[in-house]
Amino acid sequence: MAYIKTISPENADGNLKQIYRDLEASRGKIAEVHKIQSLNPEALVAHMELYMAIMFGKSPLKRYQREMIGVVTSATNRCAYCINHHEQALLAYWKERSKTKLLISNRSELNLSDTDHLLCNLAEKLTLNQSQDYSEDIRIMQNACIEDRAILDAVQVIAYFNFVNRMVLGLGAEFSEEEMKGYKY
Repeated sequence: MAYIKTISPENADGNLKQIYRDLEASRGKIAEVHKIQSLNPEALVAHMELYMAIMFGKSPLKRYQREMIGVVTSATNRCAYCINHHEQALLAYWKERSKTKLLISNRSELNLSDTDHLLCNLAEKLTLNQSQDYSEDIRIMQNACIEDRAILDAVQVIAYFNFVNRMVLGLGAEFSEEEMKGYKY
């Protein structure tokens, strides 16, 4: 249960009701992360536009890489809600729950490509924010032939998930198995 008042789809009216309808049409259902933003419909719309651009827009990063980065960022933040949601999305690509579980709990045992390894390391380092200088990390990625646009997109995914993780944790969005049913990833 969220820590603040939320407006459920059945109690929504006006602009929020239409936003909920649009979300249901495009995403399959209304997630808790949507409901916790219901008191500010304009921000909810802006959030979803950002999400769609970062996670589904044209990018040199593959879809699974964006979901992988999201899972690593969420695991670093210990955000169970986002871990569960985006682990489900990643399973659409990886197909093996044992592999996604290793990504969450013990990535060193996972046989990732060099590029995926570098992307995951950046997600963890930037999320932990133990340094103010990531130039060496970026240089290593560039030397591994990861193009600057892919690096930009990776940092945007990391920043986005840190934003959403903080919102979910701060406002108390709860994960439930029921929420996973019918959601379009």
